[in-house]
This record gives sequence, structure tokens and C-alpha cells, in this order.
Amino acid sequence: MLGLVLILVLGYLVSVFNSLVQVRNNVEKAWENIDVILMQRQDELGKLIEACTAYMTHERELLTSLTKLRVGYDEAQSSDEKLAIANKLNKEVAQFRRAWEGYPDLKANQNIIQLQQRVSGLESTIADRREFFNESVNIYNIQIERFPERLIAGLFGYRRKDYFEVPDEKSEDVDMSKLTDAAHSQ
Repeated sequence: MLGLVLILVLGYLVSVFNSLVQVRNNVEKAWENIDVILMQRQDELGKLIEACTAYMTHERELLTSLTKLRVGYDEAQSSDEKLAIANKLNKEVAQFRRAWEGYPDLKANQNIIQLQQRVSGLESTIADRREFFNESVNIYNIQIERFPERLIAGLFGYRRKDYFEVPDEKSEDVDMSKLTDAAHSQ
């Protein structure tokens, strides 16, 4: 009888451990998918920053900050470091877009338009993958915090993961008058 109970307990522990491994690997896979797109964005942002530097003399500090974040991302060792830098970079890119709108000559330059469209496309892809990543992180965090999985997760060093943040300006209400004005000016 004792042997059967031990086998059942051991089976349960193995099942919980395997489940934890699965959700951890799902988070890692979701992050790797984002990392690929973020690296592409890194390359495109570098080209865009180079192209804009001559025009945007007043925004040197912003361009310098973007460049430092890009380098920091490339040098980051862990997915947690990369995630923190990517969240900061998202905020800086939004600020860069606002500054970019103040330069009509820059907005008319064909190379810059193509680079901006490429970065915008990558941003859309990142948004899609961010949703999947955050869902994977949510499932992982729930799993490692449930009882009795919490005990096993703690034993094996499982810790909460951070979410991929949405920049504040992307969560604000859209100013429809700006969209209407832009549509009428075209």
C-alpha cells in the first residue's frame, strides 16, 4: 500500500515538473520569436537613425539615447535584460516618431519613408508577438504560483517572468481630429 502511494506521489511530482518545464519553454519560445523581430528592428532603426541624424540636429539627445539602447540590446546577455531594454526602446521609438513628425523635409525623403514603413511593419509584428508572449508569461506565472506547484517551482528555482510592456502612448485614446486633419491634407 505504501509503495502504491509513493508511486502516485512520485507520478504527480513528475507530472507537475513536466508541466512547469513546458510552460517555461513556451515562454522562452515566445521570447525567441520576439527577439528575432526585435533584432530586425534594431537593424532598421540603425539605418533610420543614420538617415535622420543630418536632419534632426535638435534631437541629438534622443538619437543618442536610441543608439545606446540599441547597443545595450545587442550586448544584453539574458532575455530579462533584453526585455527591459526593449521596453525602454519602445518608449524611445514612440518619442522619436513624435519628433520625426516635426520635420517636413525628413518626412518627404523617400529612403526615410521606406525605412519608417519597414520599422512600422516590424512594430506591428512585435505587437502581435507581444500578445502571444504575454499570454505565455501569464500562463507560466499562474502555474508557478498555484498550490502545490508553487512548492515544486520554488524548489527548482522557477521565478515570475516580466511582461512585455506596451508603451504608454500606445494605450492612450486616439485623437481623431489629428487623423481627420491628416486625411484632409493628403
